[in-house]
Amino acid sequence: MFAIFRAHPHDDLARIGEEHMQSDLNVHDRERLRRAAAKVSTYAAIGSLLGLGLGVATAMRIRSNRLALYDAFRVVSRPTELVFANGRREPIPNLEPYLRPTLWGDAATFGAFMTGGLFLGGETGFLTGTAAAGRMMNKDPESRRRIEDAFRLFQADVLRRQLELLERRRKGERKKIGTGSAGIGEREEGEWEEGEGGEWERLKRQASGLASSLRG
Repeated sequence: MFAIFRAHPHDDLARIGEEHMQSDLNVHDRERLRRAAAKVSTYAAIGSLLGLGLGVATAMRIRSNRLALYDAFRVVSRPTELVFANGRREPIPNLEPYLRPTLWGDAATFGAFMTGGLFLGGETGFLTGTAAAGRMMNKDPESRRRIEDAFRLFQADVLRRQLELLERRRKGERKKIGTGSAGIGEREEGEWEEGEGGEWERLKRQASGLASSLRG
């Protein structure tokens, strides 16, 4: 029941990202980044509202057409039976109940078109907002370069953190295996250090080298 109060991994990522924003970017870069993010959000919100309105308008138009078709079908004279050449008569079923608009049909129509309009408008707004934010960032190449370098440093720190977590998890698994098989624990320890342990160290050195080259 206390799971909601535990620290979430996304909180650590947000903290690392905020540290890089404060240390690797200046005030002008941070302001441009926030304006770009706000532009994407604004375009997506406007597109979602427009798509939702378009979906409602389309659903209302379809509903009015259905009502007009039903009214025209109800007042027109319709045959009630079919007479064959041999005198046999067959009644023609009444289709009026099947054409009558219902509350569930209207709800399904409005739900489908509102959902489709919301998705279409939101995605269109997101794409146009992303393009507008990209054009704004391209106006200052130096600021764009600093932001890209800060993002690469963030990726390197996240990779290094994931490697540390995986290494601690592997060490915990090795300790459990070692307590269950004490006779061969030392040999497995040496094999792990030469095999997988060396691989982790190589990945850690790559992440540290990437971060050092970007900071230099």
